Amino acid sequence: MSDLDGNSSAPAGDAFGQTQTLKKVKKQKVLLMGKSGSGKSSMRSIIFSNFLARDTRRRGATIDIDLSHVKFLGNLTLNLWDCGGQEAFMENYLSQQRAHVFSNVGVLIYVFDIESRGDVERDLATYVNIISALVQYSREAKVFVLVHKMDLIQPAMREAVFDQRVALVRRKTAEAVSIVRKQKPDASAHPQSPPFPSTQIPDVDLDMQLFATSIWDQSLYKAWASIIHDLVPNLAVIETQLASLGVAIDADEILLFERTSFLVVSKWSSREGERNPYGDRFERMSNILKSWKHTCSKFTGTPRNAEQFSDFEYKMGPNFAMFATKFTTNTYILVCMPPGEARFNSAKLNVAAARPWFRFLDGPPVPMSSSSQMLAGGGYGSEAAGGSES
Repeated sequence: MSDLDGNSSAPAGDAFGQTQTLKKVKKQKVLLMGKSGSGKSSMRSIIFSNFLARDTRRRGATIDIDLSHVKFLGNLTLNLWDCGGQEAFMENYLSQQRAHVFSNVGVLIYVFDIESRGDVERDLATYVNIISALVQYSREAKVFVLVHKMDLIQPAMREAVFDQRVALVRRKTAEAVSIVRKQKPDASAHPQSPPFPSTQIPDVDLDMQLFATSIWDQSLYKAWASIIHDLVPNLAVIETQLASLGVAIDADEILLFERTSFLVVSKWSSREGERNPYGDRFERMSNILKSWKHTCSKFTGTPRNAEQFSDFEYKMGPNFAMFATKFTTNTYILVCMPPGEARFNSAKLNVAAARPWFRFLDGPPVPMSSSSQMLAGGGYGSEAAGGSES
């Protein structure tokens, strides 16, 4: 079986014996841009290289383009272009290297330094030129704008300052798109697309999201989890499987994390879980577990990119219980549920039994044998571990 792009795919069974198509995706080109000193490389080091925020102060400025291939979930490769933000480099990207840099882009991440008061207009002018180049060569790309270093703004003023910057960036984005619409389309930029008549300019509907971020709190995880979420292959399959698991074990909420970065890949909440008033609880858990991993590394002497723990449990008396455990080769799973020792133990056993249904997360899907399906299906419910506590 193959999809429309010629990529191979295979069916995967869900908890109810149904099949869903799994698609194999190619590499995703991600541009990370912004003026020099805005914090691009620091956030990349924290998310993908397990640096602590305080350790990023030792990083120097990026020279030209720092190209890296980041493996995510075993079946997604991010072709990450960390572009130096010095003026000479920016001019080069927009002139001599324009087609090379801005072609075939899946995601653009542009970082604004909120404290850059003196160069705001210059920074915005560069942003307009970059958006124009992106629309010219990669019209379908998604854009994420991070208003960074928000920790330098007084807490009472952060929301107002962020809203002002959002309005300004949206206005400049509209200007950039209008510039492209007034230009004659470049047929060489889209050789596979039919040429547009000189009197017909294609509509441009830019997909853009904005986030307020800081390397010193969980806001960085919220932004990058949103970025990765749109790139994860087979997301609909993951969400369906996770919901089936949540119902089967009577959980309040389930989070699925990528192993190295601890970014939230997918999540599920019951009706009770949706009543939780803390909207940033998912990225808070990313931050907490990442910090716990750093603590383990510190006291065991193991490399920070190595696996540091297999299980983490927390029981809050009559309020709730939760556990985080190694799930597949490239993921951890966190389950939050009502209190009760029998329910807790049953959930842990059933999560272990559900692992075969998620092994497609680790790479190309492998068809399950009938015996494997029976074994996995037999354990995928509360009855397998003696039932849940009422």
